Amino acid sequence: MHVPDGFINAPTSAATGVIAAGAIAVSLRGARRELDERTAPLAGLVAAFIFAVQMLNFPVAAGTSGHLLGGALAAILVGPYTGVLCVSVVLLMQGILFADGGLTALGVNITNMAIVTTVVAYALFRGLVKVLPRTRRSVSAASFVAALVSVPAAALAFTLMYAIGGTTDVSIGKVATAMIGVHVLIGIGEAAITALTVGAVIAVRPDLVYGARGLTQKLKLRVNGELVDAPQAEPAPAPVAARTSHRKVWAAGLVASLVLAGFVSFYASASPDGLEKVAADHGIDKKAEEHAVADSPLADYGVEDVDDARLSGGLAGVIGVGVTVVAGTGVFWAVRRRRTDDTSPSDTTSVTSV
Repeated sequence: MHVPDGFINAPTSAATGVIAAGAIAVSLRGARRELDERTAPLAGLVAAFIFAVQMLNFPVAAGTSGHLLGGALAAILVGPYTGVLCVSVVLLMQGILFADGGLTALGVNITNMAIVTTVVAYALFRGLVKVLPRTRRSVSAASFVAALVSVPAAALAFTLMYAIGGTTDVSIGKVATAMIGVHVLIGIGEAAITALTVGAVIAVRPDLVYGARGLTQKLKLRVNGELVDAPQAEPAPAPVAARTSHRKVWAAGLVASLVLAGFVSFYASASPDGLEKVAADHGIDKKAEEHAVADSPLADYGVEDVDDARLSGGLAGVIGVGVTVVAGTGVFWAVRRRRTDDTSPSDTTSVTSV
């Protein structure tokens, strides 16, 4: 659903840019509360994994494909604020290096693919886990539903933006029907990928899944004939074995991302994705503009001057994963460091003395 330049007019693109910038600023502050010793190392990897899986277009209908948006997956694994930042980093790397998604449409894409998907998915996910049994299967089931709904929600958001600032005269009813219809199908693929990934992490290290925290049954004590929640003990420092397991999860995730982007992506569907197909069928793309970095050496997920298509796409995928994990880790390390600075010993001492 990467919107290219020319689909949405300049005023609307600028407005969504302001919305995106504001949401990122809020997310940077919110991520300081989410990024702890468990979440921070995982966040950069989540961004890289989303980049890799977005290269794997899967067929959803005759002549149409879809790919992961990633907002639901990121929000559930590392938190909603950090999730917005994860997907935003991916979109920025894709737009600048791979000419995927217009640069003037960056605000549109961040609003649709990072903000809308994350907010809708996490709100629905939290609502579901509150009413479902407190089990790992419930977390996976809630992940499936949340991811499924987030994709047509993003399609609806694009339709509303197009209604406000579309550059071609196309019936909004037709755009809405086509966009939401095909993205419901894409949402099924998104849901399956999200649920399987969340379930895989829960099976190994459930404590690393942000959305699954606090779902354990609370210990009850009987006091004066009534059951009350037992006071929670302070969390103990992670043992060495847990830290080692954490590094293994990170390494396994990075290897999986490299394999998906560097090898499996060659077998992805070559059909246009949902937005591209709808745009071509209904004339939305009549005023599409050439990407500002269309001559990038990595444009269209290939390496310039490498003639072998398999090698070219694989190298581009590996480079993309590497750049994304470095950029994402750098951003989240800086946010995490800011959190540490805000809770420095001097601050703790002053509060304690009061």
